[in-house]
Amino acid sequence: MGSWAQNSVTVPPFLERTKARNTRVKLDLSLPPNPHASDDGDSNGDAKHVPPLRERIFRFSEAAVGKIKSKVNANPPSDGSKPFTTFQSLGAHVWRHVTLARNLEREDYTVFTVFADCRKRVDPPMPESYFGNLIQAIFTVTAAGLLLANPPEFCASTIQKAIAAHDAKAIDARNTEWESAPKIFQYKDAGVNCVAVGSSPRFKVYDVDFGWGKPEGVRSGSNNRFDGMVYLYQGKSGGGSIDVEISLEARAMERLEKDKEFLVEV
Repeated sequence: MGSWAQNSVTVPPFLERTKARNTRVKLDLSLPPNPHASDDGDSNGDAKHVPPLRERIFRFSEAAVGKIKSKVNANPPSDGSKPFTTFQSLGAHVWRHVTLARNLEREDYTVFTVFADCRKRVDPPMPESYFGNLIQAIFTVTAAGLLLANPPEFCASTIQKAIAAHDAKAIDARNTEWESAPKIFQYKDAGVNCVAVGSSPRFKVYDVDFGWGKPEGVRSGSNNRFDGMVYLYQGKSGGGSIDVEISLEARAMERLEKDKEFLVEV
């Protein structure tokens, strides 16, 4: 984004897609089944009740982010985990407290999904300027009871291991699987009771100026929201602050807003 905002583009986009994967597939572009159709399959019948979503920005100051990261790293697991990054620490924090707010049963599964940039993960790696879509979803699955019964470092460790395991071999296997039955990714594919994280606070979105001044605010589009979708942005207040945009079913959001441990007052 920074390069695009410059009068003369300093980082030319790399457009050679065959370097990533030279494959052609035929997608079924017919309309998907109506997700709101009645149980008997009649799309003209009464629509299924879809709980209303609420979206909110939670602002975590640099001090709050540091407190979350310190807590997660205070008692590292004995399984050889590396120190947890800011992303892993904050991701674990959000996943645990959203799961708590949803009032899931102990045996219910919950999924943490992160949409990862695979440019440096493929073999050979692609340049940062590669302009194609080289993103894959990385899934971490566990039972809600197990997630909440363990300390936050357990949650961070599962996220860390899933990300580390998504190497060139895993990417190639996922591509092969998709090519055998290609389909367009839908929200429901993010996983059951999911917390799906997109964007990254590493993107300096408030430093970009396309000629009409720096942004007053950064938000996702309304078309990219579903229950459990999370976006992490560079904080408007600067420093190491992070703005967390969360979309949740309204009752779960109300409980999350009252969760003082989640809000991390410092």
